[in-house]
Amino acid sequence: MSKIEVNTVEPQCGTTLTLGASGDTVALASGAKMSGVQAISWQTGSIKTATFTAAAGEGYFCNTSGGAFTVNLPAGSAGAVVAVSDYTRTFQTNNLTISPNGSEKIGGVAASATLSTEGQTATFVYVDSTEGWINVQETSNSVTGNAFVVATGGTITTSGNFKIHTFTGPGTFTVSNTGPGSSTVDYMVVGGGGSGGCGRLSATCSSGGGGAGGWRASSGAASGCYTAGPGPLTSPVSALPVSVQGYPITVGAGGAAAASTVSNNGSPSIFSTITSTGGGGGGSGGASQGPENRPGNPGGSGGGIGGGNSCVGPETVGSGNTPPVSPPQGNDGGGGTPTNGFGGGGGATAVGGTSTGPAASKAGGAGATSCISASPVAYAGGGGAGGSNSSAEGGNASPCGTGGRGGNHPSPGSPPTSGTSGTTNRGGGGGGMGSACTSATSGAGGSGIVIIRYKFQ
Repeated sequence: MSKIEVNTVEPQCGTTLTLGASGDTVALASGAKMSGVQAISWQTGSIKTATFTAAAGEGYFCNTSGGAFTVNLPAGSAGAVVAVSDYTRTFQTNNLTISPNGSEKIGGVAASATLSTEGQTATFVYVDSTEGWINVQETSNSVTGNAFVVATGGTITTSGNFKIHTFTGPGTFTVSNTGPGSSTVDYMVVGGGGSGGCGRLSATCSSGGGGAGGWRASSGAASGCYTAGPGPLTSPVSALPVSVQGYPITVGAGGAAAASTVSNNGSPSIFSTITSTGGGGGGSGGASQGPENRPGNPGGSGGGIGGGNSCVGPETVGSGNTPPVSPPQGNDGGGGTPTNGFGGGGGATAVGGTSTGPAASKAGGAGATSCISASPVAYAGGGGAGGSNSSAEGGNASPCGTGGRGGNHPSPGSPPTSGTSGTTNRGGGGGGMGSACTSATSGAGGSGIVIIRYKFQ
């Protein structure tokens, strides 16, 4: 290799100096610097984690994950360059301070500058004593390999560093990437609520409320430690691992309103290995044994018993958590006595209310409140039982407000009123119909919902 030693190289004519021909590489030796505006030598072997003084011509990767610190700039000389970059993308949490030497300035101001944007990189050139160090190049977002879950499907919203996919109908949760940043997802799956029951043949015979759809959810630990729901039902439940594939989503419909003594169960909601069963339909009572006498149906939460004053209704309630899972997905419907009882549908966190007198009726069982969607929302409350005679009012909706209210029979000469429906996409049970189900209906169950949440950055 030839070596030429000179102090100055100037163009023979004009003002342009060309080094090398097209396709050639012109390299500076390690440690060599160009005068005027210096080249930057990035210090990859020395990641900075605490306050230090920079040297002109050097760039530094600064790791503030352990806490904020300061970069002290060297004494300025025209053309000097210093650069810094957010090594762990934590400047937004723990800021990096850039401090000028003595009374020198940054951008014309004799004061320190703060870098507070995630992934920020900044290059400072010292110009003169008037403006001092000027930032000539900055990026606010670093380009990284994607180490997190990437997915599509449903309605997508963002809460901080977390994505939320909400399915109010059937669809597909399609995962296209996972990594060490996130490979599991939190979830809440709610089945469709059961319809309320109908009383039959007699003004004194009433019906049970519909059971809520099954409610199943993970603890929330994988995606932000939000309030996932009642602790005993979520604390032992881990997030689900996902891989690159499509996951079909089923959102259960609510049970259709009953216009006869046959109530209707809700349909299940499904995500991956999680199935939340539809709620059980409410029971019905009649003045004599026959097809109008029906128990509450089993389901995610069970339907309430049907009966009333001097009725010969079956004394069985619909059982919740059917089929059984752990933690339980719901509760039993409310019960009573063989001749004087009608109850609310079961809810996610409580059994349905129970009435034992002809002039009383009870509310549906309480549902569960979750913040998986970034705000508190109630789900899976049972429907209220229907009223049985002129002095009985329909059972209240569940305390969480997602089950329907029971209808009633305001007076012997007046028509009975219909139960109200469970809330759409909340999985609430429908309210039971008032007695003599001939001119009205029970309340329909509310449809279910599937919500998936994960860390995406």
